[in-house]
Amino acid sequence: MSAQQGRPDRPKPRAGRQRPGRPDRRRPAPRRPSPRRLSDVDPVRQAAFDVLRAVRERDAYANLVLPQLLRERKITGRDAALATELAYGAARARGLLDAIIDACVDRGLSSVDGPVLDALRLGTYQLLRTRIPEHAAVTSTVDLAREAAGSYVAGFVNAVMRKVADKDEAAWIEQLAPSVEDDPIGHHALRTAHPRWIARAFAEALGDKGAELAAALEADDERPDVHLVARPGEISADELAAVSGGDVAPYSPYGVRLAAGAGDPGELEPVRERLAAVQDEGSQLCALALASAPIEGSDTRWLDLCAGPGGKAALLGALADTVGATLDAVEKAPHRAKLIETATEGLPVTVHVADGRDSGLEPGYDRVLVDAPCTGLGALRRRPEARWRRQPNDVSDLVALQTELLTAAMDLARPGGVVAYVVCSPHLAETEGVVGDVVRTTGAEVLDTREQFAGVDQLGDGPYVQLWPHRHGTDAMFCALLRKTRGEQG
Repeated sequence: MSAQQGRPDRPKPRAGRQRPGRPDRRRPAPRRPSPRRLSDVDPVRQAAFDVLRAVRERDAYANLVLPQLLRERKITGRDAALATELAYGAARARGLLDAIIDACVDRGLSSVDGPVLDALRLGTYQLLRTRIPEHAAVTSTVDLAREAAGSYVAGFVNAVMRKVADKDEAAWIEQLAPSVEDDPIGHHALRTAHPRWIARAFAEALGDKGAELAAALEADDERPDVHLVARPGEISADELAAVSGGDVAPYSPYGVRLAAGAGDPGELEPVRERLAAVQDEGSQLCALALASAPIEGSDTRWLDLCAGPGGKAALLGALADTVGATLDAVEKAPHRAKLIETATEGLPVTVHVADGRDSGLEPGYDRVLVDAPCTGLGALRRRPEARWRRQPNDVSDLVALQTELLTAAMDLARPGGVVAYVVCSPHLAETEGVVGDVVRTTGAEVLDTREQFAGVDQLGDGPYVQLWPHRHGTDAMFCALLRKTRGEQG
């Protein structure tokens, strides 16, 4: 039976008086359920469930766990697409799902064991955000919970799922969300499954709590297209689009966009042959902005100060190769440094294992990229569980690190050289806040970054560039270009 098909309705188990998701202490605890064959439990939903459990129990990354499970269990085609939708979708919507489940559980979420809650999240997502028939969603959720926790949870899970199914998503939001008039940020946050603090950060960056905030959060809650980058000098975007079945990107001359669910891009021949790579178009545009910024004098020494895992270093290295320049790539973690070496093989790139804040490199670089570690709030749509893993107190430590890295970059640039500060976040503390502090302490000249984003619309008043999924179809990348003045020391 395929994953899309439902199963016959089963008689409802008799519900006993017991704590939800826990054994009835009036009788002996049930034995640990014996393992079933994969054929006894829907393999597609089992894979999605196992991803959610790995994320919760091991802080695993869904986009790393799921592909391995699909390969191991030989789940392909439409079934693989469904497993991906269920795993990523449920991980992304966790906050909204939990609010709804909490409303259906008398004792609240804290009374529900972890594996049972994972099953309920997966089932609730199927009921509210897919076209899977109700009986199939309910039955498969009961099966998963029974397999993970024992038969005693079946009645509880069935009852909760039936309560969830009483309303559609819009009705649940109307019941649970604050009104848009009284609390627009809270309303849009719950409706689009975002933590409130992230919705507020988006609102502050946009300067809007209404329609545009809603559009930004909605775009961030959708499964994104896959973006590819063609390696300059090896393959054109037109050729890559023809081979991959994608469309030439609207902004980057090296970009191609593939529809979400188009398959594993790693299986494409140009990617296997390292003629192309997976890279968001926004990241491409930021690297291209640094490479194209006008400078006077020498233009032979380029630097990527935070280069792991190597995506921007590969693009910059290829661009440097076309003009006779070389690129130094710095990465603190040895295993990530090896990824850079692999990504830049055959290019004029030298990888250094060092801390970018104290790299030991000789100053005098013409172009420097600081693609700083950040909260990643601009790429939440590509990392399903990240919005629930990040916390507001992460920001201050990252801002301190970002400031130190950008200051070090200014020291390593030559007078007249250009430094690009890039983060995948719209949070004002990580973007304008960091740049403003470094400009005040170094006296760097702020360039109008918009001039290096030719053809890209809706860039605002400048001088910085903030890209957005709802405006540009890219991750929410921030880019600032600074020129080192003659008076700076370094």
